[in-house]
Amino acid sequence: MPPEGGKSDMERIGVFKEMGYISIGDKYTPFIQRPCNESAQKGKQILTGGATKKKSGLQVGYFDTHFKRVFEKEALTDPVRLARQYRSQQSKKNIGSAFLPSNGEKKPSGVGSYYGTLSGPIQAMSPMKVPRKPCKPSGKNILTNPPKRGSGYSYPNVTLSKVVPYSSDPYDRANEMLKKETVSHKAMLKGGAFHLNLHPKECFDNNPYKLDKPLPPLKRLEEKKRFVVPFKPSSPNKTIGGMKAGTFDIYPSHSADPYITRRSKSVTVNKEGKVFHPSPGPKSTPVKSIISVNVNRAVHSANYTMNIPSVMAY
Repeated sequence: MPPEGGKSDMERIGVFKEMGYISIGDKYTPFIQRPCNESAQKGKQILTGGATKKKSGLQVGYFDTHFKRVFEKEALTDPVRLARQYRSQQSKKNIGSAFLPSNGEKKPSGVGSYYGTLSGPIQAMSPMKVPRKPCKPSGKNILTNPPKRGSGYSYPNVTLSKVVPYSSDPYDRANEMLKKETVSHKAMLKGGAFHLNLHPKECFDNNPYKLDKPLPPLKRLEEKKRFVVPFKPSSPNKTIGGMKAGTFDIYPSHSADPYITRRSKSVTVNKEGKVFHPSPGPKSTPVKSIISVNVNRAVHSANYTMNIPSVMAY
């Protein structure tokens, strides 16, 4: 049963019943005051050898007392000596002495000279003339008259075509031809012009809104006289003041209203006569972290000072 005036365990933490806490009565020590790795604080500590030594060409500042080479007792190779030995080996392969030309090189005497060459003169490049056919002169060119001077406009006999002969053109020829055509047209007419009764009008019938009489003169509107003096009520406005003093209507008369008792809602009661309260819905419960659970299982007061491996996988 929940305590008097308090909430049940289901409403507080979401469980049916909160179990009791087991303790041996030891005092709680905060996390800051708990000693960590007490063995490291006891005994001698690592002591350095003093000031650091600077790096130099000597062996001072290194852990080894003497310098250790990467290769020891290897053969000494001299690149100059190897090159000389290679040249002497190649010279032994020569048969006899070195090749020397019989005479020195000859310099050419000029352009087109074959002096100093191995092949000598080439007949295909000889300066002798090759027999050719006699040259026949071509015929005369086309002889034309010299061009005539002039731009072509207002200059006669300049273009290829002949000059167009002059033809007279009277000034008012178009009007005279039109008059002749109208006179000949009227001579061919018989009677008067033909008129149709289908002349376009504004409406099919007579316009009913058309007035033959002139309109009467416009009536001038009389200007209303405006009062210059502002309107003032006979008495100032009245405040309500808890009654109908400042309203237009009179306070309404009281009407009899019989008192009607309201029916109270029925309350559901269980067999014991107590009010029924439905059980609350599910609530979230406190869940411990997986890391803290692993630590609590692996580390406790008995093996706290021992070397414990890491709980995490990384």
